[in-house]
Amino acid sequence: MNDFHELETELSLREQRGQYRRRRIVQSPQGREILVDDRWLLNFCSNDYLGLANEPRVRAAFVKGAEQWGAGSGASHLVCGHTKAHEQLEEALAEFTGRPRCLLFSSGYAANVGVINSLLGNKDSVLQDRLNHASMIDGGLISGARLRRYAHRDIEDLQSKLSASRREGRRLIVSDGTFSMDGTTCDIRALSKLAARHDAWLMIDEAHSLGVLGANGRGLIDPQQFSCDDVQIVIGTLGKALGTQGGFVAGSEQLIEYLIQSARTYIYTTAVPAAVAVATLTSLQLAQSEEERRERLQQRIRQFRTGAGQLGLQLIDSATPIQPIIIGGDALAMRVSRKLEERGLLISAIRPPTVPRGSARLRITLTAAHEENDVQRLLAALEELQPVINSETTE
Repeated sequence: MNDFHELETELSLREQRGQYRRRRIVQSPQGREILVDDRWLLNFCSNDYLGLANEPRVRAAFVKGAEQWGAGSGASHLVCGHTKAHEQLEEALAEFTGRPRCLLFSSGYAANVGVINSLLGNKDSVLQDRLNHASMIDGGLISGARLRRYAHRDIEDLQSKLSASRREGRRLIVSDGTFSMDGTTCDIRALSKLAARHDAWLMIDEAHSLGVLGANGRGLIDPQQFSCDDVQIVIGTLGKALGTQGGFVAGSEQLIEYLIQSARTYIYTTAVPAAVAVATLTSLQLAQSEEERRERLQQRIRQFRTGAGQLGLQLIDSATPIQPIIIGGDALAMRVSRKLEERGLLISAIRPPTVPRGSARLRITLTAAHEENDVQRLLAALEELQPVINSETTE
């Protein structure tokens, strides 16, 4: 086997199934409008929920951080890449999440894989919501632990699987806080009670919740309600509502110290540039203090859901910025996405394996940067395309 000719067949099949992925060239900073392939498009597929990725004060902090610390960190955190800026951000994130300590990772993906792989081995069990992000599923597979997937947000199914795993070693329940492709949220209280009853750990990924939900944007895990005894492991990302780059885990002193010693995706990865940490400190402060950003975001969410409901579009029960419209067939979802782009709207078509087969969708995301007229324009385009959306797929 000395060439890749057989891969051509696989690529061709992906194209035929409407599952081929292509990168776009973005020629502008993030915002409500972005320049894509030489054309300005109204952006409804960004995770920049609070509009902080191109916020002038965050940009200025990034520049200041680069002037002080340079462009790169030079090494991993455990060699010589852990700066005072990283330390300050970890302390701020620990306070924000109401946990004793926090540990930065190069991405949310690295955090999920690193934590699960560090805590579990082949004598253990990991119980995961069926719609969890790929990073959590991959973390479970890499760990070698027995992977048990329970039906989406189904506490009874999780209870049954916990009972079936009672003779196994460590048990870790893992769930998204806000599910990235549906916009639904998990029941933290029910999961916490079940974990305590079965002597299991609970890990929640707040990637799409932090900055958006809860008091001061603290997410679903309000530290006034849920301590480290209730939710042992909190995962977050910096590249969504906070507008920068990286991930983190927050938890007890023992947990963080153990991960420093054992998490391979932490130990063997170059630290994110210190300038990113400086910029994130500013965006974190803005996310907490500028409540009007969340208020504008909620206004846009209500406006969209009301309008989409009046059009009779098939929505998922989501009160978050993630507002998917289920299309069904992969090729049809791609067709609708292209027609929206022809009308100046950028909305990604999400297809298997990211979502279950037969549930391809338009993943519409709203941000605090969107204006009322932007949502009206989106709704008008969706109304115009209803005959296409409702058409029979040829797949």
